[in-house]
Amino acid sequence: MPSKIKSIKFGAFAGVFTPSILTILGVIMYLRLGWVTGVAGLWGVIAVILISHIISISTGLSISSIATDKKIEAGGIYYILSRSLGLPMGGSIGITLFVGTALSIALYIVGFAETFLALPAVQQVMDLLPERLNTIRVVGSSVLLVLIIIALISTNFAIKTQFIILGVIILSLVSIFSGIYINSGTEIISTNPAVPFRDFSFVEVFAIFFPAVTGFTAGVAMSGDLKNPKRDIPLGTMLSIGAGLLVYLALAISFYFFVDHRLLLNDYNFLMKVAWMPLLVIAGVWGATLSSALGGILGGPRILQAVAHDRIVPKFLGKVHGPNKEPRNALFFTFFLAEIGILIGDLNVIAGVVTMFYLTAYGFINLAFALEKWASTDFRPSFKISLWVGLIGFLATFLIMMQLDIILMFIALSIIGAIYYYIHKKQLHLDMGDVWQSVRASVIRRMLTKLARNQLNERNWRPNILLFSGGTNNRPHLIEFGKYLVGNQGLISNFDLVLNKTSKVLFPKHQQAIPSEEREGDEGVFSRRQECSDIYEGIVSIAATYGFSGVEPNTVVFGWGRQTKDPIGFARMLRRLADLDMNIVMLDYDQAKGFGKYSQIDIWWRGGSNNGNLVLSLIKFIKVSYKWRNAVVRLMIINPEEKRKARIVRDAKKVLDKMRMNITVRVINNEKNPRPVNEIIKEESKEADLIFLGIAEVQKGKEMEFVERADNLYKDLGTLALVKASSFFKELHIGI
Repeated sequence: MPSKIKSIKFGAFAGVFTPSILTILGVIMYLRLGWVTGVAGLWGVIAVILISHIISISTGLSISSIATDKKIEAGGIYYILSRSLGLPMGGSIGITLFVGTALSIALYIVGFAETFLALPAVQQVMDLLPERLNTIRVVGSSVLLVLIIIALISTNFAIKTQFIILGVIILSLVSIFSGIYINSGTEIISTNPAVPFRDFSFVEVFAIFFPAVTGFTAGVAMSGDLKNPKRDIPLGTMLSIGAGLLVYLALAISFYFFVDHRLLLNDYNFLMKVAWMPLLVIAGVWGATLSSALGGILGGPRILQAVAHDRIVPKFLGKVHGPNKEPRNALFFTFFLAEIGILIGDLNVIAGVVTMFYLTAYGFINLAFALEKWASTDFRPSFKISLWVGLIGFLATFLIMMQLDIILMFIALSIIGAIYYYIHKKQLHLDMGDVWQSVRASVIRRMLTKLARNQLNERNWRPNILLFSGGTNNRPHLIEFGKYLVGNQGLISNFDLVLNKTSKVLFPKHQQAIPSEEREGDEGVFSRRQECSDIYEGIVSIAATYGFSGVEPNTVVFGWGRQTKDPIGFARMLRRLADLDMNIVMLDYDQAKGFGKYSQIDIWWRGGSNNGNLVLSLIKFIKVSYKWRNAVVRLMIINPEEKRKARIVRDAKKVLDKMRMNITVRVINNEKNPRPVNEIIKEESKEADLIFLGIAEVQKGKEMEFVERADNLYKDLGTLALVKASSFFKELHIGI
């Protein structure tokens, strides 16, 4: 029986270090580092290199930490971001990163073609070839086809090809360093270096050099082909960044001290003159461009494959072939995008957008680590670093993006935002969740701590309501009324208390979760169902225990107990809620009239106590709601002495002006031929859609008398809101 073919896996050196270092030691090192040194001077070039590596080192450390916490599968950066920041954000960055990777292949190949066509031997036959742009297209397309064939043969073959290219680059570096020291006496001229940044600003020089450090994540894209990603990614990534940093610093210092500065400034190809064996430099340039392109050809399809597996793009792009699960469909699509770039030929603008895509990805990698480190309870990496590493990397990345090209930065972010919106509309989610739930919990925890420490005042007061609706379907008007009271800023905890006389435990945990189809979906409304042996005892117990410091409920809302079978128990409950110093709002709902046309609210106030202060505060929230936004609010005051009318109006307007409320004041004189209060209210508020009235305190031993008197006073008045304010609200006196 033939043995089963096993897929080939790579270690830290072959799978991560090699593709990363080949991308880092690229065309910038060969063709631009000397110019940067000549323009910036010694300390300037060191500053450019070190500041650039702030991003690479911080991002490398962030990737390493995340890699030792979670199993990183195929997709590399995309997998990290999607599993941390969620599919919409991770997917949007993953798609743009794939496009950037595919177009970067074209950039590297076009760079190779231009270098190839600059050779004297090639230039001699240029007359026999088409015009230069078409020649670049022909050469570039041919090279792309060869590299695609190498990748199609097998990833293993491509990796081995990278070893050869790495050897060539190392030999070219040996040739460069040897030539610099051997030929330094003839190449250097005893002239003072040029003034640093005389003709170019630091930002301009930095922008030219920075692409040199954007290739360190090339190995991360190979995560699905690694033997041990948790070990290989941190080791290979950090070794490649460290090696690249040392090489760039060594070359820059050598150039500064041993190469004529005029040569550095005026000749991009000066290495041909100072190298021990110029042919090795040519081989190194070609190796750098081709290896970077090959790295993109290996990594880009794997990003697209992972995105397809998460159903963000069509599934056929994620189809695999062979024992090594090669993403051939994604490879062909990568070839298509890269070929478009090659056919365009001039990729200066696209190159800038591609750089922004990479920088955006690096910034969000650092953000993902910082959020995981700060908020996630499940983040336990074996490679531990400080939270500040991710924050510094995140801030530095976007600061550099702004400095490089703020217009291209906004273009890149706009594209990412559009893709994010598309994925979000598809409502794709991962079963494993993301870090945002932990972030929200951590933010709430911190905010609650601050709320508990700071004393609340009337200016910042908002209703945090305990609403006892008896079920959304039974009394929907209570839910509706509660929403009006909180506007778009308060909170509602909606309790559905189920009476069970045989309940042995007042609030057993079972049956507390309300099915989603019964719950209110509005923001700030939270629903629970609890079983209790006595409804009124249940309300008092919840009011006494529910909530915690910072978000304690301050207002209890329920229906007026006109049909109650236990009026004494109802009145005792009111007294106990008052003893708990809770605001009490009871809705006496008129089934026939409802809330009418939502056009008029009447507030009846005797001129004293703090009930009016509470009502005016609630009116601010009610007026925010859509239905009541145009309602006329009237402050109704019964005046037993006509001579006090002017004073009442003056005091009322003073209070309303202080609260910045547009409310009409109406004073009803009741000195001559006095009428009962309920008769006055019935006559004056017959057009009102909602009436607010204050209630008196329930005297102990007079509970039945209180209920009977209130029933008689409030009947047939329409829809009423009966209020009793807590001591939090100050007393306001009008005309007294």
